[in-house]
Amino acid sequence: MQTAAGRSGATGGSGEPPLAGVTVVTLEQAVSAPMCTRVLADFGARVIKIENPNGGDFARYYDDVVKGQAAHFVWVNRGKESLTLDLKSPAGMEVLHRLLDGADVLVSNLAPGATARMGLGAADLKQRHPHVIPVEIDGYGTGGPISHKRAYDLLIQAESGACAVTGYPNMPAKPGPPVADVSTGLYAALSIMALLYARKGEDVAPAPGVAVSLFDTMTDIMGYQLTYTQYSGIDQQPLGMSSPAVAPYGAYPTRDDQTVVLGTTNDREWQRLAREIIERPDLADDPVYATNADRVAHRDVLNDAIGSWCAKHDLAHIQKKADEAGIGNSRYNRPSEVVTHPHLSARDRWRPVQTPNGEISALLPPPVIEGFEQPMGAVPGLGQHTDAILAGLGMSAGDIAALREQGAIGPAQE
Repeated sequence: MQTAAGRSGATGGSGEPPLAGVTVVTLEQAVSAPMCTRVLADFGARVIKIENPNGGDFARYYDDVVKGQAAHFVWVNRGKESLTLDLKSPAGMEVLHRLLDGADVLVSNLAPGATARMGLGAADLKQRHPHVIPVEIDGYGTGGPISHKRAYDLLIQAESGACAVTGYPNMPAKPGPPVADVSTGLYAALSIMALLYARKGEDVAPAPGVAVSLFDTMTDIMGYQLTYTQYSGIDQQPLGMSSPAVAPYGAYPTRDDQTVVLGTTNDREWQRLAREIIERPDLADDPVYATNADRVAHRDVLNDAIGSWCAKHDLAHIQKKADEAGIGNSRYNRPSEVVTHPHLSARDRWRPVQTPNGEISALLPPPVIEGFEQPMGAVPGLGQHTDAILAGLGMSAGDIAALREQGAIGPAQE
């Protein structure tokens, strides 16, 4: 089998998407693996999502707020093809292997040990599909005392310490976005792209396996906090909308019932904030607040001074003064306000995306690449592409009907 880089060129020349010609087969649920494969689809890979005929990806049913569809699902599954296969049936497994014969990557985030039990572990693929890059996302990695445990975003956030540094003292909280799931998916996608690049058109086999765990990802993201605690012996306490690392840095109510977020990251910024914004040269001159460590130790005094000044002024005035002084600032927004954020509309960041229940709007991915815009493909219905994919494998209408009669694939789609 020729490698993806050999088929399409590693850089996606002639106006092609960077991953044109790359085929990814995925056994995925929920968020982490779907985020990984959505990123690959955004860069032009063909992503074939294998779903159980009996319901498919359970994230399809978390809620029904997006025209009867789940918000999680439409967010991380655009640009994919859905193929229903019963992988407990020999016929279903044989179809999967036929797909893998022409694939470049297999991504999975099944329960611990599931791929090995199915004969789809990295060692198995090296024997039967040596050119396929096997990518397994799991909760805790192998070889540890809790490797066997199921893992969801909240569980990993708690186990990794992320909840302990979020919220307030003695009031821990889960970070709102599914940080463990998303970050793990991005690490997996980055690993896949690195390995595809490493091929550089060469016929390299067997492909190296990739394993990315949510726990390893979150402990990496916790790098500052873990390093601080490792060398100080101190568990830093969460401070809501602030940071234990720097001061002053936080959220302050304004006269017009808004909230402004102001931050300083060095001594020069502190001097400008004290002198040019809140007009407190006495604080700027006081050696008690000269260094960041000093200010962290006396953050309550500085928060009171800044908070008192902000309470006397409207948000627009505060932000104007902060911008003029070169001090970082922002407005505290709720999700409903971000949806209508003028910065997103002015930069044309929204795009239409097709779904089985009609068109929705979605944000473009963060990378802005000259000469290329992500295709923002449709969100698939359960099993929507089953017949087309099987026909592409050379199966006749009769073959497909026989598989359907055996229950190896789901019902036909209208």
